Amino acid sequence: MVKVSIIIPCYNHGKYLIETLKSIEASKTTYSFEVIIVNDGSSDAFTNEYLQELKKENYKVIFQENKGVCETRNVGIRVAEGEYLLPIDSDNNIKPDYIQKAVDFLEENKHYDILYCNAQLIGDQSGNNICGEFNLQRLMLDNFIDNCSVYRKSVWDKLGGYESSRLVAGLEDWEFWLRAAFAGFKFYYRNEVLFEYRVLANSGIRSLNKNKTRNNQIMDHFQQKMASEFGPHYVDEYIIRNLKKSPIGFMSKLILKAFFPAKFANLVAQGKLRKYL
Repeated sequence: MVKVSIIIPCYNHGKYLIETLKSIEASKTTYSFEVIIVNDGSSDAFTNEYLQELKKENYKVIFQENKGVCETRNVGIRVAEGEYLLPIDSDNNIKPDYIQKAVDFLEENKHYDILYCNAQLIGDQSGNNICGEFNLQRLMLDNFIDNCSVYRKSVWDKLGGYESSRLVAGLEDWEFWLRAAFAGFKFYYRNEVLFEYRVLANSGIRSLNKNKTRNNQIMDHFQQKMASEFGPHYVDEYIIRNLKKSPIGFMSKLILKAFFPAKFANLVAQGKLRKYL
């Protein structure tokens, strides 16, 4: 019986997927796992040829017309047989002990549903992304939990999967985590670097996420969709608490992030600031 299903959406990232699969194959775990790759209508010849070869090697590879990353994750999870899910982007890698440590914890602590951890930045940035303990108010301000987290498949079942709208593409994990938190699922933060997150300067999703108009639309969408839970009254509580603890430091970071995002990102990459306030 499969314990963990690893879901990998892939769009024109064949050259990075090679490294991703090597990291999965190097996993040191006693748990059985399957790898499901969903080719989201890639136009890159190498990617398509490589995925055809993987299918011959008995990897589970699904070919489809382009549906966007949100629905592509759902497509892979619908055929997943594992009790636990580990979504991985096709240009990221996991550490050899990630699966073992995550599943061990969730098996021993049934009241937790989702385990997330820190990431080592690779590609066009270096350093570590340190997430910090779970806080719902932080999550409503910004997403500090990556897709590359291990969680029970029952979470996905109860929530009905990721929102498939292209509006939230690249931020579908944020929307998913918010609904999970509001539904009462419990998050556990493992303060350890257990995967590698590739930063690409020319990433399409990265460009989308810098679009202020789109981000405002997404925030409006979240507030309308989750109106009974998502609102400024919760966020205010978080800001007020931090202002009381360290008013100058908190406001300085808030201003730096709002008006000097490049400088803020550089300090985060150097490990001098947390990514999320």
